[in-house]
Amino acid sequence: MFGYVRARWDMLTPKDRERYEAAYCGLCRAMGKKYGQFSRLFLNYDFVLLAMLVAPPGEGCVANCQRCLIHPVHGHSACQESPWLNMVAGESVILTYWKLRDNVADSGFFGGLPARFLSLALKRGYERARREHGEFDTKVRAQLDKLSELEKAGCNSIDQTADCFAQILQEAILRMENEGQERALRQLLYHVGRWVYLIDALEDLAKDQQRGNYNPLSLRFPEWNQEDQTYLAANLEHSLSLAGAAFQLMEKNLWSPVVENILYNGLPGVQELVFSGKWQEYKNKKGEAANE
Repeated sequence: MFGYVRARWDMLTPKDRERYEAAYCGLCRAMGKKYGQFSRLFLNYDFVLLAMLVAPPGEGCVANCQRCLIHPVHGHSACQESPWLNMVAGESVILTYWKLRDNVADSGFFGGLPARFLSLALKRGYERARREHGEFDTKVRAQLDKLSELEKAGCNSIDQTADCFAQILQEAILRMENEGQERALRQLLYHVGRWVYLIDALEDLAKDQQRGNYNPLSLRFPEWNQEDQTYLAANLEHSLSLAGAAFQLMEKNLWSPVVENILYNGLPGVQELVFSGKWQEYKNKKGEAANE
């Protein structure tokens, strides 16, 4: 995934900040334990949103203080190992591996060398994740192959291309006994995935145009004027609205206040930053909240 899924840190209560960080650190530890320490380098808050969403309603976070390279002295609160954290850890490795391989394919030989090296270093962890989550890996590859075909055909439909990534994200959950909960969660993940794909395309638009790389936005909006920007903004806001509506239908869990913050405050703030061209500047300000 791409790193656009952020909370408005200044709008979280101290307790919710602690829970958010515990989920992050717990997922980080799960990735390192099951898929090698190298995999932890690729953790971002996109994956943490998935972990918070799939945590069973009514299940808490048994957290304890853990030390690591980032927090070597005082340690940090981290959720202990659980089936849902392990599932998301494996899916995170799979998504990261195929994103790296996609970068290799899109960047040419020399441009793709960094991603090729990283994917080779992650290969052992990926193979283990693939064995444990083979069905998800198969679905990821199928959608990425479909997206590749659309790119080769020069598809100018933002809906078709965004649908491929959205389909991947909504498949990142297991079947649930509560069918209504499952439908709502899949709907939420679909529209967050769709939003992530399109906001990433927007962030890369100028770079892709300069390098001659495929970007559905440059084909759909060849002039890229104010009217086009207004249309895309409304399109993105519609996906966030549908994700929020799905969230309201779900049973709530320990992290629901954090998820609500992300959907209603964090993602709109990131969208504003990308449209204004300030996203990269924000990313370099470690620890600050989107649109703060």
